[in-house]
Amino acid sequence: MQIAKNSVVSFHYSLTDLDGTAIESSQGGEPSLYLHGARNILPTLEKAMAGHSTGDHFEVELSAEQAYGLRQEGKTQRIPAKYLKHEGKMKPGQVVSFRDDNGVHQATVLKVGKFSVDIDSNHPLAGRALRFSIDIVDIRQASAEEVAHGHAHGPGGHQH
Repeated sequence: MQIAKNSVVSFHYSLTDLDGTAIESSQGGEPSLYLHGARNILPTLEKAMAGHSTGDHFEVELSAEQAYGLRQEGKTQRIPAKYLKHEGKMKPGQVVSFRDDNGVHQATVLKVGKFSVDIDSNHPLAGRALRFSIDIVDIRQASAEEVAHGHAHGPGGHQH
């Protein structure tokens, strides 16, 4: 089976910058899972996955624009600390998740005050060209429920 629309893809990845500096990896853990065609991963990465089969290994290089975009000046904001209480004790440089009207985003903590937190809302990897090393572990047809929900279910995907 090849990766196509409504395929559930299980894969391992290693992510580095173009100099080879390791950023993160799923190797040694559970593979990641996504529903192909549901825009659950970077669009350029999803396009590169199309047509691959179980057992395939390949690499994809993404420019900063194709990955998480260029860093934008002026994307700092102060938010009430209560909105980040799920993050525990915070410190500058820490990456946190927050929700706004457009969904969940990652940001980097700049300064922690008693009642507010200053964050840089650029994605932590914005401005960086990236290299993904991908190993396709498994491909299966999505269930009707997964297609309706717009994401894969099960280990490495979204649990209900």
